[in-house]
Amino acid sequence: MTSAALHDLASPLAELLGVARLDALEPLSGGASRDTWSVRAGGQRWILQRQRPGSPRDLTVEVAALRAARSAGVPVPEVIASGGADVLGQPFMVLEHIDGETIARKILRDDGFAGARASLVPQMARALAAVHSVTVDEVPGLPETDQVEQYRTALDDVGEPHPAFELALRWLEDHRPTSTRRTLVHGDFRLGNLMVGPEGLRAVLDWELTHAGDPVEDLGWLCVRAWRFKARDPVAGLGDYETLLDAYATASGVVVTPDELRWWEVLGTTKWGIMCVLQAATHLNGLTRSHELAAIGRRVCENEHDVFLALEGYW
Repeated sequence: MTSAALHDLASPLAELLGVARLDALEPLSGGASRDTWSVRAGGQRWILQRQRPGSPRDLTVEVAALRAARSAGVPVPEVIASGGADVLGQPFMVLEHIDGETIARKILRDDGFAGARASLVPQMARALAAVHSVTVDEVPGLPETDQVEQYRTALDDVGEPHPAFELALRWLEDHRPTSTRRTLVHGDFRLGNLMVGPEGLRAVLDWELTHAGDPVEDLGWLCVRAWRFKARDPVAGLGDYETLLDAYATASGVVVTPDELRWWEVLGTTKWGIMCVLQAATHLNGLTRSHELAAIGRRVCENEHDVFLALEGYW
């Protein structure tokens, strides 16, 4: 963004925040669908996220989900302001700034997070119980899809043979859980999207993929092997299944069986593997030439291996 464009953004943002001028407006890395800045003025700090043109995501749904989750007791940044393209050029939200660490390898390995590692699994379970206490009706416009069909179609459309994922998709179809629960689902609850301090969980971030669905989806995604970042323990590299399920049952009153959890772990592993296929294909077909997308392609074989491990003993 040019200095002139930054100036055009800074002036209405300062007015929105009720300050005479901004001391800093610094771009940060963000998701694929929005631009993110750190904002400072008068000793205060905020995070600005602005939707990119052409993004299919509806930012108003994410804002509503954040507010509902906060009201339910989920540790999330407060939404300070939000609005449409008429204010800041694109739909946007301004969030409370929360200090902490999001980099998984630091949380899993650095001595300063030893106390957090001992507390995070039950803290994450309690946070997810609070997320799942939010009903679908409280957040109008939440998307909902049949993910087995969604990712089967996506893989078919790429036209590449991936027998491991085909096997997993068949198993998922044949072993669907009978649960009819539908709640708010975060959609990407894992290390990397959690703000952590030495004492443990401080905030749940990155609600771009929030939707309506079975709440066990979030638990299963948390256990996907890729999100253990090479640590051994199955729950985010931090603890065991029993600790997660016991803490979740205590906080939510809902008993999740190991088989339910494993089904969603298999789905999450399969989904992430197919997402890697799709991102690599975007580079290979020339739609978006990117070293990052090309590198993600090497994750495909890792997830094919991981899906066999997740299915072990269940076929």
